[in-house]
Amino acid sequence: MNFVEELKWRGMIHDIMPGTEEQLKKEMTSAYVGIDPTADSLHIGHLVSVMMLRHFQIAGHKPIALVGGATGMIGDPSGKSQERNLLDEKTLRHNENSLKEQLAKFLDFYSDKPNAAELVNNYDWMKEFSFLDFIRDVGKHITVNYMMSKDSVKKRLGSESREGLSFTEFTYQLVQGYDFLHLYNNKGCKLQMGGSDQWGNITTGTELIRRKTGGEAFALTCPLITKADGGKFGKTESGNVWLDPERTSPYAFYQFWLNTSDTDAEKYIKIFTLLSREEIDALVTEHNEAPHMRKLQKRLAEIVTELVHGKEALETAIEASQILFGKAVTSTLRKLDEQTLLAVFDGVPIFNISKKELVSGIAIMDLVAEKTEVLPSKGEARRTIKGGGLALNKEKVTADDQVVNCEDLLNDKYLLIQKGKKNYFLIIAE
Repeated sequence: MNFVEELKWRGMIHDIMPGTEEQLKKEMTSAYVGIDPTADSLHIGHLVSVMMLRHFQIAGHKPIALVGGATGMIGDPSGKSQERNLLDEKTLRHNENSLKEQLAKFLDFYSDKPNAAELVNNYDWMKEFSFLDFIRDVGKHITVNYMMSKDSVKKRLGSESREGLSFTEFTYQLVQGYDFLHLYNNKGCKLQMGGSDQWGNITTGTELIRRKTGGEAFALTCPLITKADGGKFGKTESGNVWLDPERTSPYAFYQFWLNTSDTDAEKYIKIFTLLSREEIDALVTEHNEAPHMRKLQKRLAEIVTELVHGKEALETAIEASQILFGKAVTSTLRKLDEQTLLAVFDGVPIFNISKKELVSGIAIMDLVAEKTEVLPSKGEARRTIKGGGLALNKEKVTADDQVVNCEDLLNDKYLLIQKGKKNYFLIIAE
């Protein structure tokens, strides 16, 4: 596989240094991508560069994931307005191990192949580096004029920036440049990849390698992913979409991809899956014949969710997604964990009752008309039940004297009332 050609048709190349493609055709090459370790999980904003590494490995080259333990402590001025918080080493190591577990779903770290992936942490070679050694061995090779010419620096020093730029952040490109030099010298790494906002930092590394060693190194960046409506990719009202199921449930993760626009889905399926050009073209054609079926979004959501969370979690997410459309039974509800249940019914009216009342049981009419305000009166409740319009936990209520007790609770805490086809109410018993 020609790595550069593959990325081009997928829309994953923004800038590429001359000679990069020739280098990759010449020999197995090592390339690295830097990942911020300030959390113990990746979010989907990281996935573009991770997929670059995955394609890189499939093409027969060696991917290196660099956890920026040292750089994560100082902050990168590229598109950011505030410096990052200092991490202690214990937190840093925990985050590093967690990130490797997630990366292992995308990259082969453990085989004995010559292009097996590696995880490195720049804290390991930066922690003993004294300031004097750094400015002598690194700083003298890159001029201030060169550093000032970078867009990331110019923007922060320009009239549009109120915060200015700290010396710490100004030196970031030198620290990142030294990472590239270190990996070049110790791992034979000749290529750094990242988002287009990293171009200035990456090329500082190639320049440092040239000036320090006389060697040649390369740079390749991907576009920053945007949404068709101008919104920021990977962000929802509740924040980042994480790969950690504790932070973002597989259901919410699946829903994120399922709810993308047609335009975005056509772009994302090229970037976030390994489907071939022919498969994607056929899928797009099929989707365009019946856009309301959302075949493109469903396929995208299935592939990415299964890759990140596994087949079982995907099946649960699909089942959970069907609940609101009436295609579910009580057994489906009972399989949902609390996080997924709350995610599915996010935004529905919620009522609270005492769990003690359920020990002896509550008549369904009292529950919906007196203990809560699902229905305005017992008369209305009786008429709704008689007309077959009331359900408890997805089972139709057929008798107005039905008793609700603790055995009916979902996750030992919740009752789901449905009035008609689309009106849901969640009752919390505590």
